[in-house]
Amino acid sequence: MTKADEEKPAPITIKKYANRRLYNTATSSYVTLDHLAGLVKEGADFVVYDAKTGEDITRSVLTQIIVEEESKGGQNLLPISFLRQLIAFYGDSMQWAVPRYLEHSMQAFSSNQERMRDYMKNSLAPMGGMPAMFPFGAALEEMAKQNMALFDRAFQVFSPYSPPASGSAAPQRPASTGNPAEDALNMLQSRLDELQQKIDKLSK
Repeated sequence: MTKADEEKPAPITIKKYANRRLYNTATSSYVTLDHLAGLVKEGADFVVYDAKTGEDITRSVLTQIIVEEESKGGQNLLPISFLRQLIAFYGDSMQWAVPRYLEHSMQAFSSNQERMRDYMKNSLAPMGGMPAMFPFGAALEEMAKQNMALFDRAFQVFSPYSPPASGSAAPQRPASTGNPAEDALNMLQSRLDELQQKIDKLSK
């Protein structure tokens, strides 16, 4: 155990009872999903257990929080296209790579929050009567490159085959659409297609 682990406080224990009520053992009080959402935003760590079986149900409770937040007007963070793509990966041979990629992507996005806020602020500032969207677009494109690099590293950890030998041709990058967000999705789809083809060859 590292020194950082020793200094890190133990997760708060939340118990969920059969009546769906959530009990915070640290404060000896019943709490709501909104309260747990607040704890997440404050950076507090907690684990939720089924009071009867002792099963760790943290994942399902966090999913419930997301569903609650998405149901609030104007709070949607998950695009329908993303949800469809995510559902399509269940049972797919590339399913194992998705959690690692999403985790690294969110970590990269979180570490750049302040920078992104600055870009957003600048993009909304008048510039000759036109919004200065170019700096924000550049930030999205840079983040897309970082995410693809993280995905490559994550894939190499679990890759069932050896990486290409040095000197081999690099994969072709999809043509730019002029939309950084769309370019990022196209880059990811291209890489996933490439990996899928290699996995298919191995399974033959």
